[in-house]
Amino acid sequence: MAEIPDLEKFLTYAEKLGAEHVTIRFNNTKYELISVVNGVVSEYTYTDMSGIGVSVLVGKSPGFSSTNSLDDNSIKKAVEEAVNAAKAVKGKSYEIELADVKAAKDKVVGPYKVCPFDIDEKEKIEILMNTNKAARELDGIKSTTTRLGLELDRRVIVSNDGINVEVTTRLVGLSHISVAGEAGSMERVWDSRSQSAGFEFIRSQNWNEMAMEVSKMALELVKASAPKAGKYTVVLHPDVVGLLIHEAFGHASEGDTVYANASVLANRIGEDIAAREVSVVDEGVIEGGYFFPYDDEGVPKGKTYIVKDGKLTGYLTSRAVAKALNMSPTGNARAQDFRNQVLVRQTNYYIEPGDMSFEELLEDVDYGIYITGKGAGGGEVNPAAGTFTFGVGYSRLIRDGELAEPVRGVTLTGMILDVLKNVDGLGKSLEIRTSVFGGCGKGGQRVRVGDGGPYVRVRNMIVGGR
Repeated sequence: MAEIPDLEKFLTYAEKLGAEHVTIRFNNTKYELISVVNGVVSEYTYTDMSGIGVSVLVGKSPGFSSTNSLDDNSIKKAVEEAVNAAKAVKGKSYEIELADVKAAKDKVVGPYKVCPFDIDEKEKIEILMNTNKAARELDGIKSTTTRLGLELDRRVIVSNDGINVEVTTRLVGLSHISVAGEAGSMERVWDSRSQSAGFEFIRSQNWNEMAMEVSKMALELVKASAPKAGKYTVVLHPDVVGLLIHEAFGHASEGDTVYANASVLANRIGEDIAAREVSVVDEGVIEGGYFFPYDDEGVPKGKTYIVKDGKLTGYLTSRAVAKALNMSPTGNARAQDFRNQVLVRQTNYYIEPGDMSFEELLEDVDYGIYITGKGAGGGEVNPAAGTFTFGVGYSRLIRDGELAEPVRGVTLTGMILDVLKNVDGLGKSLEIRTSVFGGCGKGGQRVRVGDGGPYVRVRNMIVGGR
């Protein structure tokens, strides 16, 4: 691991230059990606990046600078540049105040047994080659892509109000895509599994089985038809619940969006915005999610209720946004890396489970659609209006309470608050997923997140098809 400089001595240096508040962040990220396409290694990349980010307030004026050089002179220069930037914008930029927090001092390492960067390359490639080959054994599969992603992220946050926190997180995962073709028609289905863990997670999974299941879905879809567009009762897989609740609702609950009056949730604390059974949570450490015990201001990320029993109870905040909204910091200040300033971001965002089995959710549906999310495509959301449209991939019709034939080309669209009010069944199991291959984009930055929930039944959902 990269050696961490003595950051605290630069806090004093910044104060001598006129900074009233100083936060210095060290970040080291290692990332390895291997791709196999149709039995051939098509990509093998490795990056190792370290640096320092300096955020200051001179009065209420903000300044920021970063450097990827870890020697004392480079860090001093970054401090000087941050202070000079704050002085330069004084009276010409927005003013910032920070909410008070208890000064945390902690050193935390996420769960792992075998560091993924200690594993021989041959073992990694062999797993990918075997998985990719298994997926091609079914007739009609035209293309297969299998990827392995490994990440180590180490962060140290110190501030002149006493915060000193270090967090190290490992994240590993494997993804697979199969493309099936028949009579000039093509269908693409994908799936992936990632976990905040070490290489033991990769060794513990049956990747061949996952890849073959993806290929079977693709072959089923290429022969399927699209459902008739209209309103349906739908049962949503936890993956789709996570997609909806993160994208269509979660971004609207981020406090900077609320403060900018660009959220459908602005000025609605205390209102009933969902069915009574619905509670929505953002949590830093939860099974299946991304390990995030502290944010990039060194604030603990606990369990934050955004919706409790159908009622909007709060927003996600950083220290500055909490002060602006007259709320408490929730530990949601996040930066992609040392080169970026913090934004208000989600961590692991989910709907809490209920008490129904999957079979019970299906049995009351005379005619509807089960949405799995396997192969889900892109979409659009508008946090200000609360609208969304998503392509959701492999799905199946529901007839008389039973799963029926698969359907293709399915999209979901609507108003997220209408969807939440039309929830009338929650499964009893909770599933949270994260991904080493992507994350959440906002303001030109991307961070790792988790999302999910139980199986959820929604009445009168708008489904697009033919």
